[in-house]
Amino acid sequence: MTVGLLSRSRSRASTRRRWAWWQEIAFLAVLAVVISLLLKSFVVQMFFVPSASMRPLFVHDDHILVQKISYETGSVHRGDVVVFDDPGGRWLSAEGTTALPPPQQMLASLGLFPTDNHLVKRVIGVGGDHVKCCDANGRITVNGVPLHEKGYIVPGAQPSRQPFDVVVPAGRLWVMGDNRPDSADSRYHEELPGGGTVPVRDVVGEVWAIVWPLDRAHLLHRPATFEQPALQAAR
Repeated sequence: MTVGLLSRSRSRASTRRRWAWWQEIAFLAVLAVVISLLLKSFVVQMFFVPSASMRPLFVHDDHILVQKISYETGSVHRGDVVVFDDPGGRWLSAEGTTALPPPQQMLASLGLFPTDNHLVKRVIGVGGDHVKCCDANGRITVNGVPLHEKGYIVPGAQPSRQPFDVVVPAGRLWVMGDNRPDSADSRYHEELPGGGTVPVRDVVGEVWAIVWPLDRAHLLHRPATFEQPALQAAR
């Protein structure tokens, strides 16, 4: 008799502990959102490329993965391709980007869809660098050292048709698109505070890879010209 009562008691307790199917689905959905938010905040985040300013590296609607971990403990390097917030809300309109529909914006805010309210450019100069265009051979120089850019800028383009001569303030970056004739980058915002440079604090992270479409998926690497010993020694 005692054994039967104990068995029935355990059965009722097991029933109380068992969730309904909809409760399990709701729990898993909440867990997925929490994990996505944590990954988005501290590890990686997906973005899509809304313009042609980084051709040939990226094309319109490429989905790119941005890693944040290295910038949590280290610094931004010349040659990195970075995603950053629109400085002062003035750059995106010049870039000719289009906004996501509201449902996709909501998913983007949760890290479940590539976001569209950022820009992606290549870092040419970091704080303290003297960045200039151009030398006698038409090359951009950083601290007097010419960059060899034919390997990554759009074929047939000059490094820049617009001259500039800038010392990058501490804590800021001089950034340019690889598609130099079609990139509203630091060159075109010199009238703004910071002289066209971007605050390091506005950088979301470094582009690590193209993840979609699959036939374009690959990891990114810093161009060799930014590893020149003379460039590092010039500062």
